[in-house]
Amino acid sequence: MIVAKALFRAWSDLLRPRILSLVLAGIGLTILLFVALQAGAFWLIRLFTPGSFTLPWIGAIDIGNALSWSSLALFPLMGFFLMAPVAAGFCGLFAERVSEAVERIHYPSATGQPMDFLDGLLETMVLMAAIIGVAILSLALTPFLGPLAPILFYGLNGWSLGREFFQMAARRHLHGLQATALRKENSGKITVAGALIAVLLTVPVVNIIGPLLAAAAFTHLFHLIRGRTGQSSPVPRG
Repeated sequence: MIVAKALFRAWSDLLRPRILSLVLAGIGLTILLFVALQAGAFWLIRLFTPGSFTLPWIGAIDIGNALSWSSLALFPLMGFFLMAPVAAGFCGLFAERVSEAVERIHYPSATGQPMDFLDGLLETMVLMAAIIGVAILSLALTPFLGPLAPILFYGLNGWSLGREFFQMAARRHLHGLQATALRKENSGKITVAGALIAVLLTVPVVNIIGPLLAAAAFTHLFHLIRGRTGQSSPVPRG
C-alpha cells in the first residue's frame, strides 16, 4: 500500500544524520513548549484564586496551592488535544528542511524549489487555524458523542493534517492549483495518511516526533503518487 510505504520510509529517514538533528531540535522545542504551557497554567491559577479558607475541624485550606498542583493532571489532556496544533507550528519551522533532506536522499533528480517565506508563513497559518478549529469542535462535541468522539477527532484531524502537509510537499514542485488538483485526485490516500499521523500525535513520546515524521511521510507520498501517474520529473513553479 502506497501510504504504508511512505510511512515506512519516513520512519527510517528519522535516523539519518541530516534529519536526526531536526528530530532532536523538535523534541527539545516540544518539551519546552508544553512545560511552558503547564507552568503558565500553574501560576495563573495561583494568581487568580483566593488564598485560603477555613473549615471546621479541618483548618485552613490553601485553594490556590491545591488547584495549581491539581492542574498538573491537565498535562496529558493538553498533550492529547493540543499536539496537533503544535504539529502545525513545527511544520512551518521544519517541514521545508525535512522535505529538502528527504528529496536529496531519495529523489536527487526531482528535488523541488523552496517556497517563498510569505507563502510558507501563509500555509502554516492556514494549517494552524484549521487544526485549532478541529480541536475546538472535537472538544465541544465530545460530551454528546461519547464513544464516537475519537472517530470524529481522528477523522477530522486526518483530513486537515493530510490536506495541509500534502499541500506543503506538493507546493515545492507545483503551482497552488496544480497541487490542489493532485491532492483532490488522491484525497482518500492522503486522508488515511493524515489519520495515521493524527493517531501518532496522541501517543506519548511518539507524538513529539510526529510533525517531522509527517513532513517526511508526505514528501514520500507526493513522489510515490507522481511516480504512479507518470509525472516523476519535476514541474517548475515559475
